[in-house]
Amino acid sequence: MANVLVTGATGFVGRALCPVVQASAHHLRAAVRNADSCAVEDCCTIEPISGNTDWKACLEGIDVVIHLAARVHVMKADDATAMNAFLEVNLHGTERLARQAAAAGVRRFIYLSSIKVNGECTQGQAFNEHSIPSPHDAYAISKFQAEQALQRVAAETGIEVVMLRPPLIYGPGVTANFYNLLKLVDSGLPLPFAKMQNRRSLVYVGNLVDALMLCISHPDAAGETFLVSDDEAVSTSELILEMSKALGRSGRLFPMPQYLFSRVMRLIGKASVFDRLTQSLVVDSTKLHTALGWRPPYSLTQGIQITTDWYRTSN
Repeated sequence: MANVLVTGATGFVGRALCPVVQASAHHLRAAVRNADSCAVEDCCTIEPISGNTDWKACLEGIDVVIHLAARVHVMKADDATAMNAFLEVNLHGTERLARQAAAAGVRRFIYLSSIKVNGECTQGQAFNEHSIPSPHDAYAISKFQAEQALQRVAAETGIEVVMLRPPLIYGPGVTANFYNLLKLVDSGLPLPFAKMQNRRSLVYVGNLVDALMLCISHPDAAGETFLVSDDEAVSTSELILEMSKALGRSGRLFPMPQYLFSRVMRLIGKASVFDRLTQSLVVDSTKLHTALGWRPPYSLTQGIQITTDWYRTSN
C-alpha cells in the first residue's frame, strides 16, 4: 500500500484515475486548484503551477506522486510568449514538484509525458523508447525538457522516476478533435476517408489508468520510460467505421484525392487537422509488455463503445 498524490486530479485522465486509486489498497490524495471541485476525501489545494509553487503541504506523508497536471493549450511553437508559458508549467513546475517530492521523502515520481516528444508522425517504423526525440511544438518541447529535468533530479536525489508517453487519449469526457470527430460521424454525413491508408495508435483512458496503476508499485518500472497505447493501430477510415458501428450508424465514406482534401482543409484553416487525419503515428508498447507484463485490459472496440455510450448520454 502506498500514499499516492495525484496532480491534475480533476482533468480528463485524473477523473478516470482517482476512482481506481481509491478502490485499490492505496490511499489517494488529490491536488486541486479549487477544493470545491474535489470529489475525494483527502484533497490539497495548490496555487497555479510554476517554478515557485509550494507543494510541501500536499507532499507530507506521500510515497508516490503521479503528475498529470500540465499546460496543454495549443499555441504556435514560434511564439515566445507561448513557449515561456509552456516551460513555466510543464518544465519548471514539474522540476519544482519533483525536487520538493524528493526532499519530502517521496519514493517514486510518475510523469505523464506525451508521444509528441518523439515527433508528430512515423514514417514506416513505429516509435519506441529508442527512437530519437523530435519534439516540434512548444507543448512537446516543454514535455521533453521536463523529462530531461526529471532524469537530473533522479540522478541527484535518488527518487525513482517513471515516465509514460501516450498518444491521443480517448474515453468518457474526451474533448477537442476526438469529440469533434464523434460529432461528425454521428451526423451521418458522408466523409472523404474511404481510401485512407494511414495508421495511428491511440490509448483508451482505462488502459492508460491501468498502466499508471501498475507503475505505482512495480519494482522494474523505476527509472524507466514507457510508450503506452492500445494494441491496435487503425487508419482514419477504420476508426470512423468503429465509431459508426458503436453509434449505430452506417459509416458513409467516399474517396477524395488527398491533394484535393489537403487544399480544402488548408483553405478553411484546418491544415493541422488534415495532418492528424492523414498522417501515421504508430507506437510500439513492447517494452511495457515485456518489462512489466502489462497488457491493455480494453480492446479498441471496447474503448470506442464505452466512449460512444458516454457521448450518447452526454448529448
